[in-house]
Amino acid sequence: MNSSPLASSSAAAANSDLLDQSGLGDLAQALVDAARRAGADAADAVAVRGVSQGVEVRDGRVEESERSEGDDVGLRVFVGKRQAVVSTNDVSGDGIARLAERAVAMARVAPDDAYVGLADPALLARDFPELDLLDADMPATSELERRALAAEAAALAVKGVSKSGGASASSGVGGMVLVTSTGFHGAYLRSSQSVSAMAIVGDGTGMERDYDFSSALHGADLESPEVVGRRAGERTVARANPRKVSTCTAPVVFDPRVSGSLVGHLVGAANGASVARKTSFLKDRLGEQLFDAGVSIIDDPLRMRGLRSQAFDAEGVATRRQAIVDQGVLRTWLLDCATARELGMATTGHAHRGVSSSPSPGAYNLHMAAGEVTPDDLMADIKSGFYVTDLIGAGVNGVTGDYSRGASGFWIENGKPAYPVSEITIAGHLLAMFKSLRAANDLEFRYGVNAPTVRIEGLTIAGR
Repeated sequence: MNSSPLASSSAAAANSDLLDQSGLGDLAQALVDAARRAGADAADAVAVRGVSQGVEVRDGRVEESERSEGDDVGLRVFVGKRQAVVSTNDVSGDGIARLAERAVAMARVAPDDAYVGLADPALLARDFPELDLLDADMPATSELERRALAAEAAALAVKGVSKSGGASASSGVGGMVLVTSTGFHGAYLRSSQSVSAMAIVGDGTGMERDYDFSSALHGADLESPEVVGRRAGERTVARANPRKVSTCTAPVVFDPRVSGSLVGHLVGAANGASVARKTSFLKDRLGEQLFDAGVSIIDDPLRMRGLRSQAFDAEGVATRRQAIVDQGVLRTWLLDCATARELGMATTGHAHRGVSSSPSPGAYNLHMAAGEVTPDDLMADIKSGFYVTDLIGAGVNGVTGDYSRGASGFWIENGKPAYPVSEITIAGHLLAMFKSLRAANDLEFRYGVNAPTVRIEGLTIAGR
């Protein structure tokens, strides 16, 4: 049914209000000003906006449709070397003054912390490059329903699929305004859209399932629901009738869907907060050769239309593209201002923050650079090995580097995936795994953390 001109006009007006952050900016500035009047030596405020809608379908019917929206604000104040953080979603009446007074009172009784404080003004972002993060034409609920139903239908159309595991589509807009008492004022808005599908093959104890999804900032970059659904169905059918394998030591190849987890383990251990607490197995390895010289791991917050792109961090520091690992060498930690001061270093612009917490380090758009060989060439000499498509559990010890995770995928024979396998555990140590890692040339930017197909030698594979 076509929308009436009045309905279309109302939707456009609502969308325009959503994209206007001037009110949030004024609110954040008012909070900082109120904090200074209440006795704070310095302060910063964040105002966060989030709007999302989603649809879930199963068996050709809509099971759930939901929408949420809201604005939240957080205020951080400093009294000497003491800090406090407060947050609220209601600043009506004299709420701003009361929130600021409460924050300053809390800071006055907080313990001293030699490392707290705002960012050096010389490090604050001055330029805000256009990163094309916002698709102002967000889909209506009826379009989300169409996408979810189309993805489910495509999955069910794959020969061998026995039933649907459901499909979904969603969209949203989120953004942040940051104001500091040192004069910084920055804002960004980022849209998101996604579609996913899950399919099932077999039944009872022989049931297997798999999924696929696509996510992007702009609708034009989203894969079609038909492609997503068909791929979910094909992956599911390929998993039918899995076998078990005997315990052994063999090469393991990680599909791009799961290889990014290895990047995540590396970057988690390179987080300055863990290093400062001495709870990272990499704490003494800055500047060391951890990987082969052909391996580089990049964090790029300035990638156009990147899922996690932004021009400034949660302290207002300008972000930049950085190599965490360059030609195999660990080059930097991920640092915010406080952890940098604690480690005697400079912030790397990696501060992240919610409205109710102080900043802490985190990554943006991570990827492992592509290698030079194809995935087929990477596997060609493997007589017997394991191709991983799914990982289960979180059995990675960030303090020791010990690695043990449940997995499923395909057994490799004579250089080719031969048959599905499941109920397997793969184990090793991350330092040894990094040292033997080789990357293929099939890097694609589909997720927040991306990596090509990778091969690791000599992992313990625990089966029957």
